[in-house]
Amino acid sequence: MTQLDAIAFFSARLRFQTDVADVHAALESATPGLVVIDSRGDAAWSTGRVPGAVHLPTALIEARAGELIVRDARVVTYCWGPGCNGATRAAAAFARQGYDVAEMLGGIEYWTREGFPVETDHGLRRRAADPLTAPPDASCAC
Repeated sequence: MTQLDAIAFFSARLRFQTDVADVHAALESATPGLVVIDSRGDAAWSTGRVPGAVHLPTALIEARAGELIVRDARVVTYCWGPGCNGATRAAAAFARQGYDVAEMLGGIEYWTREGFPVETDHGLRRRAADPLTAPPDASCAC
């Protein structure tokens, strides 16, 4: 492996993957063209989701993406968490359709664990941040 290989690899990861903190910041600043996709099924969606996310289960992306998501959107997909590759499969489905897409690492699990609000049919709710993911007296400062 060469230095150029490493640069290409890590640059591609940064281009096609994002984290919950960056997605939260983009949503808070109302980044134009950003569409967050929850690729989980109906039962999971009803337990809570990223505020403003569009519900589009992976199996329906091919049939419904074009009618729900504008072609010039920056799509970010998520699923349950780091032990699930549903967001990866959803991102691949959007890529096959020609969308600019990234996967949100950590999924709804890390969104919740970092203390960000979750939207339900009854409004927003927020849990305290998990000190293992968002220490109260420290920041990763990355």
